[in-house]
Amino acid sequence: MIAELGHAALWLATALAVLQMVAGGLGLRAGNEAIVALARPAAVVQAFLATLAFLLLLYAFAITDLSIKLVATNSHSMKPFIYKLTGTWGNHEGSMLLWVAVLALSGGLLAGLERRLPEKTMSATLSVQGFVALGFYTFLLISSNPFERLPLPAPEGSGLNPLLQDIGLAIHPPTLYIGYVGLSVAFSLCMGALITKQVTPDFAKVMRPWVLGAWVFLTFGITAGSYWAYYELGWGGWWFWDPVENASLMPWLAATALLHSVSVLAARDALRTWTIMLGVLAFSMSMLGTFLVRSGVITSVHAFAVDPERGSFILALLGLYIGGSLIIFAMRAGHIAEGKRFSATSREGALVFNNVMLSAILAIVLLGTLYPVFTEVFDVRVSVGPPYFNPAGAIFAIPMFVVMAVGPLLRWKDDKPQRIQFEMLLLAAIAITVIALVAFFGSYDILPLLGLAFAAALGVASLLPLRGRKLSRVPTATWGMVMAHFGVAVSLFGMASESAFTSEKLAAVSAGGQEEVAGWTIELQSVDPIAGPNWTAVEARIIATRADGDGVLLTPQARNFWAPSQATSESALLTTWDGQLYAVIGDQAGVDANGNPRWQLRVWWKPFVTFIWYGGLLIAFGGVLSIIGRLQVDLKRRSAAKRGKERRDDVEALGGNAAPEPAE
Repeated sequence: MIAELGHAALWLATALAVLQMVAGGLGLRAGNEAIVALARPAAVVQAFLATLAFLLLLYAFAITDLSIKLVATNSHSMKPFIYKLTGTWGNHEGSMLLWVAVLALSGGLLAGLERRLPEKTMSATLSVQGFVALGFYTFLLISSNPFERLPLPAPEGSGLNPLLQDIGLAIHPPTLYIGYVGLSVAFSLCMGALITKQVTPDFAKVMRPWVLGAWVFLTFGITAGSYWAYYELGWGGWWFWDPVENASLMPWLAATALLHSVSVLAARDALRTWTIMLGVLAFSMSMLGTFLVRSGVITSVHAFAVDPERGSFILALLGLYIGGSLIIFAMRAGHIAEGKRFSATSREGALVFNNVMLSAILAIVLLGTLYPVFTEVFDVRVSVGPPYFNPAGAIFAIPMFVVMAVGPLLRWKDDKPQRIQFEMLLLAAIAITVIALVAFFGSYDILPLLGLAFAAALGVASLLPLRGRKLSRVPTATWGMVMAHFGVAVSLFGMASESAFTSEKLAAVSAGGQEEVAGWTIELQSVDPIAGPNWTAVEARIIATRADGDGVLLTPQARNFWAPSQATSESALLTTWDGQLYAVIGDQAGVDANGNPRWQLRVWWKPFVTFIWYGGLLIAFGGVLSIIGRLQVDLKRRSAAKRGKERRDDVEALGGNAAPEPAE
């Protein structure tokens, strides 16, 4: 009954998406008010039905309903309960249903709560949103039905990929999906404004919270995913330029540019065409990421599907949505008013420059991600990794960091660089000093060295907008900008430190043996067999000692899962204020002279690596502060407008003789 209810809810939601699309489209013509009025309730009810369908699938996984094919192939009765739940979206069909549920819920919130847009623009927006949702509903129902029944219930489930049996799966995919879907709402708003030629500051104020929210969730999702890969895969790295990692990074780069552009449009009535173009680009990158993950054209631990039919379906949706939006953009962009002009040496100019740099970095990542796919068509296999991405990206990241440091110090519309000459000299002196100090104590590659220098300069620059201001009166949105920019500096410091100063030791050690790495003494006490709820393992007991400090026990494991059968490495981490000790146990490597077994042991010391994720959290927190700040401003404006209306009503009631209110 669960499957039938969920399937029926999806069909009803699909019908409502059609109604929303048609009713919203008719709103562009006069005389269709009765039908147009159905668009908003259709979106709200559709949100309820799509959410209900997802909750029913979640319940099916919770009780391990093995009569449903998706549950039987992606769960197991012996799996821990938390992983039964997270397994709901640890597969292709379930993750797509989560995507659709979030998409419908976002559309329902937009339809139910938003009243600031002109009615025609809202109708066009809801029509586009319904069109986007319809494509994904069709995809689910035709080629990826999550509620498909088995002829006979399976005696036992196949289980979930052991690499995904981690608490990170409960956080990483859902936050990314919310980010992707937030960009779909921004896309619908852009198309609605473009179709009705209402690309105005009021439109930007409506779109900005959606972009901010999407950007926050993308930031948090990428940060969580990076840390998950770092400790779960046992490779010792935090970013591998995996194609699916890039698929999440590309929408974030586009969303970052869009966020700054829409803020300029909302505050200064500039960058109108640029904002629409970035809205289309950000959603395009979300769709491209969906195609890469689910088409089977790439191989990755993250990839969910290898069915070419599904890939072709998503590719068709990609062409339909993006191609259609680009055609509309080409037809309507010439009718968008230019907006207010500004000088190149202004805050707007700095934002435009950095948007161009972000777009260039996006192009580099896109090329490096797709190039191996293109070459494979001609039976040529190539691998694109850090030797390409790092230097090519740095060409544009370095000037971006320079402008990012000084941009917030510039005035809006027009300014003279001489006004901030002292600040620029201070930041340059900080960067040069860091380079000199680090180079004095060792020889390092140029990119980590520059990373450390820019991290220090950016950290100071992010705080300079607070100089000379009473901190208690600084707007919350300004604190958000400061926090986000400071988070970039913190993350950059962690990345550069990990790249420059990491030490590694790979050895075959028997019980009682010791190794040294970067001032740490590593002693292998024993290696013992243990068992978990759905796995067995060998667990090493390692004592790590630094200088004259107390020893700390580390217990890395080499696990073997049986549902499905797969071996994984569970790293052990020791976190200190200045870095992490990272240990992994491998296979047995023969015996020593006394006949005792020797074990492969790999240990890294990674100075300040945790700052990468601290910085990511600070960036996301800065976005949250910005959202709160914008809400505070909106509430104050609405309150002031309400007081003004009440004041006018009182004046009219008293015949225009009311006494003036005392000045605040």
